[in-house]
Amino acid sequence: MAPSASSTSALVDLVALIARSLVDNPDKVVVREAPGDRFPRIELSVAREDIGKVIGKDGRTAQSIRALLNAAASKAGLRAHLDILD
Repeated sequence: MAPSASSTSALVDLVALIARSLVDNPDKVVVREAPGDRFPRIELSVAREDIGKVIGKDGRTAQSIRALLNAAASKAGLRAHLDILD
């Protein structure tokens, strides 16, 4: 079953909303969907000085964002993977 464009765009919007609320430069947040092997890959890019805010101490913030993404994807009947680009 191919993912619908509206459900994957909702996942992109969710990650963008979360990332913009965490960083100092919300205008430099870029979230896009990239094709993955088995399921969509959501790529998150932020300003270099904000990367620590998105990853968090010991990666806890990044894991929390991934947990929210997975919960939203599951609700839509999808799976998704978050890549934080540096």
